[in-house]
Amino acid sequence: MTTPQSNDQHLWVNWEQYHRLIERLALKVHESGWKFDQVLCLARGGVRPGDVFSRIFDLPLAILSTSSYREDKGTTQGDLDIAKYMTMTKGPLAGRILLVDDLADSGVTLDKVTRHLKDNFPGVTEVKSAVIWLKGCSVVRPDYYIEELPHNPWIHQPFEEYDGLRPHQLAAWIKKGEAGK
Repeated sequence: MTTPQSNDQHLWVNWEQYHRLIERLALKVHESGWKFDQVLCLARGGVRPGDVFSRIFDLPLAILSTSSYREDKGTTQGDLDIAKYMTMTKGPLAGRILLVDDLADSGVTLDKVTRHLKDNFPGVTEVKSAVIWLKGCSVVRPDYYIEELPHNPWIHQPFEEYDGLRPHQLAAWIKKGEAGK
């Protein structure tokens, strides 16, 4: 499938572009010289970048679920929900934390999660944030980002194709994909 042309209202990203952007973000963090102890990604959008960061930097990955895009098939932002618990494999969340998400849209999520960590995790000594995209309307400027988007386009990420796919459609979906090869 070809990726549609991007414009000021829509940014279209294919899988290859998406992975290169994550790698460039990891390189930017590395080149900054800042050392961190754990990667905390925000689910759902930050899970893929967080996984890559955890592997590249060889550090534990923690996952915190947040949600604000629930209305209108995930296209309208509402109140932010932060999960009561976080998933991680190595001890408590502590030290210097790199908070990873896909984008800073309004900036509300990064702001509230950063405050949540400082208020609820006394072992956390420092939090820095890394995102692929920074929208112009964001009230928070992440410590690290790759693309600044002053026109605030809707970002069409490659995994969006799964948003409308349901289990009963999988056989036809796989067959269509195999026919396109």
